[in-house]
This record gives sequence, structure tokens and C-alpha cells, in this order.
Amino acid sequence: MNHSHIPQGAADNAPDLPKRSLILPGGGLRLSYAAGAMQEIFQRQLVFQHMDGTSGGSLNLAMLLSGLDVDEICQRWRSLDMTDTISLLPLKQSIDISDLKGTGSSKGFREKVYPHMGINFDKIRAAQGLQATFNVCNFADKMNQVITHQELTEDFLVAGMSLPGTLPPVTIDGTVYLDSGFIQDANLMEAVKRGAEEIWLIWIMGNIPRYRGGPLNIYVQMLEMSANAALQKEILQIKEINQRIQQGETIYGHQKPIVLHLIKPQHPLPLDSALYLGQTSHAALIEMGRLDAQRYFNEMTTEGVPLEPYITKMTELEPGLTFRETMKGGFALGETNTADGNSKGKMAGTELAMHAAVEIDEMEKFIANPEHPGQLSGTVDFPPLGMGIPSHSGVFNLFNPTDDPELKLMVYELGFTLKGEEYYLAGKKEVRDDPGFDLWSDTTTLYTQLHQGTDKSGPVIGAGILTLGVTDLIKLVSTMDIIHADSSIDKVKTIAEFGKFFMGELWDTYAKHI
Repeated sequence: MNHSHIPQGAADNAPDLPKRSLILPGGGLRLSYAAGAMQEIFQRQLVFQHMDGTSGGSLNLAMLLSGLDVDEICQRWRSLDMTDTISLLPLKQSIDISDLKGTGSSKGFREKVYPHMGINFDKIRAAQGLQATFNVCNFADKMNQVITHQELTEDFLVAGMSLPGTLPPVTIDGTVYLDSGFIQDANLMEAVKRGAEEIWLIWIMGNIPRYRGGPLNIYVQMLEMSANAALQKEILQIKEINQRIQQGETIYGHQKPIVLHLIKPQHPLPLDSALYLGQTSHAALIEMGRLDAQRYFNEMTTEGVPLEPYITKMTELEPGLTFRETMKGGFALGETNTADGNSKGKMAGTELAMHAAVEIDEMEKFIANPEHPGQLSGTVDFPPLGMGIPSHSGVFNLFNPTDDPELKLMVYELGFTLKGEEYYLAGKKEVRDDPGFDLWSDTTTLYTQLHQGTDKSGPVIGAGILTLGVTDLIKLVSTMDIIHADSSIDKVKTIAEFGKFFMGELWDTYAKHI
């Protein structure tokens, strides 16, 4: 069977375009962030002669080379069951601690994750139109080893994601291989040697000055130190190469300076543990990556970023809050009025449920911003369309002011794709002091419309009213968690700040006229 194909983003030997390399480093399973950034990159029609993956970044590269476009890659990240990534070692190996080589096995990746992600090794090896490289640690040599996509096997992909202490190393033809993350997390010099005039790097590893305590943080910080140090060394090496080129030398075939473009988070991303605990989601990470890429494109220059070590530095997020909320109610297609849609939906027995995950970063800034914005992701259950439909974008505002000084809105909006069509579910809770005691109904009733398209400017194709029941409210409170806080004092302070803000807004609306 002929598996040859040209992946999305491949230059396919376009001689008139700048030679570009896309570098996809590691960062655990937070690489859905990079998928979001790639979505923005490919939307701008950038193409690459070379792509390189290290550690978890190899997953995105393997999916591209398997023939998936970036929208489908994002979709597969959103629908990934994190429990599929966990596989226990055989009991005998787990008991024998003296010879323990990892806390888990690669079985979950081989049997569940790779198939779910659409990774096809025959297609990877047959990909045309670009050259791709993968990085593994050759443990015998204690050096990084480059594997071309024509050579890639399942064993090499697993080895490239087997960080010491997490997954056991993989032996291939008598040589032991591991993840290269502790040697280097991004192979910029491979791109330079392959003639890249522009290097596009999506960087994920954290880089803040504060040293954090705790076993997980200590391990992660070892990775951050190794990854950032190796990257900074290569950045300075490219800077030196550029200086020599400007003096008239030809280095690795380059006769003009090499440009580096860098897309990275402003703040360290949540760790993998936050994904397993439900404190963040792949949908949220994808949106972060897309927005950070969008911000870079809006600010970029043709010279790229300065070739200095400080460019990977990030700032810390202040404590914030996450919670999950499920609202459901009667909903009907073909209706534009929410009350009519609710009645018709109840009569027909068609109920829509929005399972929303809200993340509020930096509580003080959230409170100070008049629109009080947060991040929203989640899924939608609606039998006529499907169950568990994941969102790809979201909007959340709490007590958002309007032109009417007596009215504030709680805004919940989710965009999603279904069978190639774009939909946008837009809901709002209307908070105002009407006659009678309506605080409960105002804060638990979501007037909702379904739009065709990517935002609420599209035509309305369905409507209804979703509500939050007492049981659902209790569940909401139980899911509240403080993020980016290292001490109990910070957590208590953040909860107190949110409570004071929330109750203060309710007082301003419902009690100030008493």
C-alpha cells in the first residue's frame, strides 16, 4: 500500500520561499498548547522545509506526518482521555524497587494514546515535501541522537518520551534510548545545519526565578534548568554564527543571518498533574497557545526575537480559582426565543447540557477588570447533535456591566466544531433586582442561543434555557480549587477575595435598594 503524502505545513520544495524550520520541544502532555499555536501558524499559510520534535513535542510532529491537519490534531487532544496515558508496570517489576526503572509502562501510549492520536508509522515514514527529525537520548553515548522521519518506529517514539523515572528506557538493536529532555529540549542547531533561514520555536518549559519546593516541583525544575540552559546555549551559538556571517563568512551554507521566531506562554503553563486532576484541560491549553501565537504575530518583526538568553523568561501567575459548573434545560433547534425553545424542548424531551470548566487566573486582576473575564472550556450534550461535544474556544465573564446600570451579565459561551461545521453556544445570566426575591433565579438561569458560525454574530439556529439546580450548585462548590498558590495562607486569601467580590456584587444589585 502506498502511504506517501504531503503533510500540512510542508513546503514541498518551494524554492521561492524562505527556508523555515518548525521546532516542537517537549513539555509533558501540555503539548496541546503547541497544537493551538500551530493552528495559528498554519492559518497564516507559513510552510516549512524542516520540522523537529523532542520529547512530548514529537507527538504533534508524528500526528502531522501521519496526515492529520492541525484542526484534527487539536480535536484529538481535546478528546484525549488522560487515564489512557497511565499504565502500571508488571507487579514483579513494581515490587523490586532496587531495579525500578520507571513508575509506569508505555503500554497505554502504545495501545491507546497513539491510536487515538491517529499516529500511523507507515505514513510517517512515507511523508514527503519536507524533512522531519526526532530526538532521542542515546544512553550509551550520553548524547542526543537525531532520527529522521524515514527511520521512525514506535519504539523510537516511545523512547523519545521516556523521561528518567517516569517510563522505562527502550532498548533498540542493543542500545538503550531515553527522552532527550535532560540533554536538550529543542534542537535548533539541527535546523541551522539543514539550512533554515527562519526558525520557528514553540517553547513550553517554564522559566521563572523563584525556586519552588515539593518533590514534583523539584523534578520539574531539574528539567527546566536543563532545557532552558541547553536552549540558551544554542541561541548564543546562533548569535555567534550570525556575527561571523555579517563579517563575510559562510557558515553551514548560510550567507545571511538566521532569524529566530519564538512563541511561548507569558506565564508557566499548568503541570501535567493539573490535567490529570481536572484543574485545566487540553481545550484551555490549545486556546492559550493560539492566543499567544496570535499575540506574537501581532507584535513580530522581520528580525525575529533577540538572540539573548532572557527571551525564554516568564512571569509568575498570582493565585486564581477554578470550578466546574453543569447547567441543563429544555432546548430546541429551529427556535430563536429562549423561552419558546425551553418549552418546546421540554415537551419533546430534548435537553441540552453545558458542562463548563472555568479558570480565573490572578484573582486581583480579575476583580480589577470591569468585565471580570476568565477562561471557559467544556463539553455540550444535546442528543440531536451529539453527546460530549468538546469546545475549541470559550468566553466567560462574571458580573459584566452593560449599558443599563441596573443590569449585569454572567456570560458563558462555547464554540465547537461538528462534522466540519462551526457552532457557537452563547448563554447569559441576567443579574438585576426585579420585583420579588429573584437572586436565586437570576444567578442560576442561563438564557442560551445556538448560532451557526464561529461567534454569536451568526444566525440563531436553536434556543433554550439552562438552569443550575441545588445539587449542581453543591457539586460546583465541591469542584472549586485554588491555583498558582503555594501556601495555605495564599489559598485562604484568594477564597476570601473571591467571596468578598461575589457577595459585594450581589449586594450592589439586590440589597442596596432596600
